[in-house]
Amino acid sequence: MYEVIRSKDNQKVKRLTALHDRRKASKEGLVFIEGVRLCEDALKSQCVPSMVCVSEKQVSFLDKYADAFEHAEKVVVSQECFAKICSTVNPQGVAMVVQEPDLGAEIPFRDNGNDIYVVLEALQDPGNMGTIIRLADALDFTAVVMTSGCVDPYNEKVLRSSMGSVWHVPLIKVDDAREALDFFAAKAVTTMAMELNGEILTTDVVRTPAAYFIGNEGNGLTSETINSCDLKVKIPMPGKAESLNAASAASIMGYTLHCARK
Repeated sequence: MYEVIRSKDNQKVKRLTALHDRRKASKEGLVFIEGVRLCEDALKSQCVPSMVCVSEKQVSFLDKYADAFEHAEKVVVSQECFAKICSTVNPQGVAMVVQEPDLGAEIPFRDNGNDIYVVLEALQDPGNMGTIIRLADALDFTAVVMTSGCVDPYNEKVLRSSMGSVWHVPLIKVDDAREALDFFAAKAVTTMAMELNGEILTTDVVRTPAAYFIGNEGNGLTSETINSCDLKVKIPMPGKAESLNAASAASIMGYTLHCARK
């Protein structure tokens, strides 16, 4: 049996509420996760839980993953307290605080001719970031590479939009696009950028191994990055839309490269 905390002024409730603030959690090297599926994906991906919080209706979750929670602090709260801790409109009654996984410092290389990377240059929208990470997971990319200035990949909205893929794909942090470009040049990985005067994107034009660059939502890629890439391509748009958002463009480019794999 677990004691059910019913006071919103309880210190454990206040602690969990504070860790829901990404800035505070990040300073402690922690990540707050909410929702049954996201929590289960984190556990299956060997994330280390330091705290687990469930509503009184979800106590069975503690028993289901008892081994994983052996060294974690377990907190059971009323529905009202859980609603204060979490932010979703219809909370599922399960949340965890896990140790923040380290972002990789070295870009991996499979050396099988099928490596695909997406490089995000100062990408700011968490929905775009999460969607692109999910794409990379679905199409078995080698890694997602992020420059400084990108949104935190453990931001709550990124976690939700990635649907757990944030735990499955190598996430690599580099100082700037030049660092990534130098690595790809050394490994003979073709680098690609979108450019209005580029070649039309088709499987006949692209080849793997490849890395394609997606820029900031407002400013796009820097001219230095565009000019440094081996290949400039454009996505044909016969309709009336003037442009695609970052996640849509990344998805089209990613699938085209996937189809070009040997």
